[in-house]
Amino acid sequence: MDSRISGGTGVVGTTANVRSNLPNVRSNLQGPSSGNGRRMTSKKTRSKKGKRRKRRRSKKTKTNRTPPYLPPEAEEGNIEYKLKLVNPTQYRFEHLATQLKWRLQEGRGEAVYQIGVEDNGLLVGLSEGDMKASLKTLRRMAEKVGADITLLREREVDYDSDRSCRKIAEVLVRKVPDDQQFLDLRVAVLGNVDSGKSTLLGVLTQGELDNGRGRARLNLFRHLHEIQTGRTSSISFEILGFNSKGEVVNYSDSRTAEEICESSSKMITFIDLAGHHKYLKTTIFGLTSYCPDFAMLVVSANTGIAGTTREHLGLAMALKVPIFIVVSKVDLCAKGTVERTVRQLEHVLKLPGCNKVPMVVASPDDAVTAAQQFAQSSSITPIFTLSSVSGESLDLLKVFFNILPPLSNSKEQEELMQQLTEFQVDEIYTVPDVGTVVGGTLYSGVCREGERLVVGPTDEGRFLRLKVGSIHRNRSACRVLRAGQAATLALGNFDRSLLRKGMVMVSPKMNPTICWQFEAAIVLLFHAKTFRRGFQVTVHVGNVRQTATVECLHGKEELRTGERAVVCFRFIKHPEYLRMGAKLLFREGVTKGIGHVTSLLPNSHNHDQNQIHDQNQREVEK
Repeated sequence: MDSRISGGTGVVGTTANVRSNLPNVRSNLQGPSSGNGRRMTSKKTRSKKGKRRKRRRSKKTKTNRTPPYLPPEAEEGNIEYKLKLVNPTQYRFEHLATQLKWRLQEGRGEAVYQIGVEDNGLLVGLSEGDMKASLKTLRRMAEKVGADITLLREREVDYDSDRSCRKIAEVLVRKVPDDQQFLDLRVAVLGNVDSGKSTLLGVLTQGELDNGRGRARLNLFRHLHEIQTGRTSSISFEILGFNSKGEVVNYSDSRTAEEICESSSKMITFIDLAGHHKYLKTTIFGLTSYCPDFAMLVVSANTGIAGTTREHLGLAMALKVPIFIVVSKVDLCAKGTVERTVRQLEHVLKLPGCNKVPMVVASPDDAVTAAQQFAQSSSITPIFTLSSVSGESLDLLKVFFNILPPLSNSKEQEELMQQLTEFQVDEIYTVPDVGTVVGGTLYSGVCREGERLVVGPTDEGRFLRLKVGSIHRNRSACRVLRAGQAATLALGNFDRSLLRKGMVMVSPKMNPTICWQFEAAIVLLFHAKTFRRGFQVTVHVGNVRQTATVECLHGKEELRTGERAVVCFRFIKHPEYLRMGAKLLFREGVTKGIGHVTSLLPNSHNHDQNQIHDQNQREVEK
């Protein structure tokens, strides 16, 4: 009987099981036999079948515990699998260090090592001794290339019960900062008014909890009326640094912004946007102009999805900015209220318009997984529940920010840096003893101190010469600005009245295309009546924000909510510099639409523009 039941992968029916069933068999055999032969035989058959079913079930549960896998290792990217790193030879060690350098370069200063994992993704695991030796070797490799390691988590691999306890380790390797080459991620902070956005940023960056009455947010406000009302009306920036060991570097211990930049390997720049509906144009400008890598939607636990929450979520999705959600003020609510708000968010995220996969973060392990999956898949949406007063779960958000990888890899960064210089002008200041200063983002190329550029277009469609004096990035001096980085540039005695938001500073070698009219493929998200020729909307394209008139709709007379068309727009005040394929967002009252620029239509200003371009190029060559 045993040989028939035990299957092909070893004996499944154990001796203990057979012994436990023997009394039942004996009782059946010793029972009354007269007239009950068939009944006894059927009982025997049923008991045998029952035993077989149990054994099949136990066999199924054992064989179903298949070895867990990770996705196979990719040739590119900053994730490396290593089965073990025990006592490598000198030649092997040099090869491993070179490999680590490559992975750090791919991750722009960060790499993740999975120890105890084969290249095909099989989680094999290591004994305690081999794991210690492997981590020691990895630490030596990191020191050789000027980096530090942080153990993110250890997991036991227990799919094979016959083997001793084996573990896999996930390790973050991060370069020590050198010459301001820290990794900088920009996070736009969205959410309804009074949801706790500025307070949360104050707690994260200042290192002190709030008193429940908004004390933590006071340092973030730029205007007196913001302090008086407690409502953000302008765009402000705050920074949170992490050193090479993953420790938070912020304003605590009287640190200045310069000191934070010097000791940070990774910087999170928060763009604090307005939540009130009357400041919506400021919020849209922050999303389109400052090119955030991620968006953090803050939702108050006691009010749930209210006010501009849905609108802000829709804006981030329309601009394809990856979004994660923070449920704040959990200290004010009962546990049931918090759960109801989270369920409400999950319902909205799963709707056909969103198609997101919500992921509630409840432990440090969840935070690590969320950070990695969030960057890999745009559908994953982590949800944090925390309090800025009690500090509950704040550490999980910091773990998430520490591990969150950049969206672009080193190859894309290098390609952008090879292009001609293009700097978007988002802010204009006058600083005593310095002169005119412009703030913005370098879209492409490299900008150095003393570089000569042209800025425009002016109201006449012309570009003017200027020279970059000094560069400041995150409030500290910087010699070189690279593509994707935000900074302020001092322009000396350049006349501020000639500048406006929406201009670009470009290399004189570039022939910048300006236009009064352009065509865009749009989707009308909402309109009360019909969208037709002559309608005026405020158009947002990158750092450009201007009213435009609908000149014509190709192939249609009018548009209704949800319909698509190619539309020709004309700016009403002055020409603008646009890029083909740039994302476009337009609004007017309740009317909203999104799309992308498909063509730039020629205009009468091209001749003057080319003359200015030729003149600038001759002067630069001199």
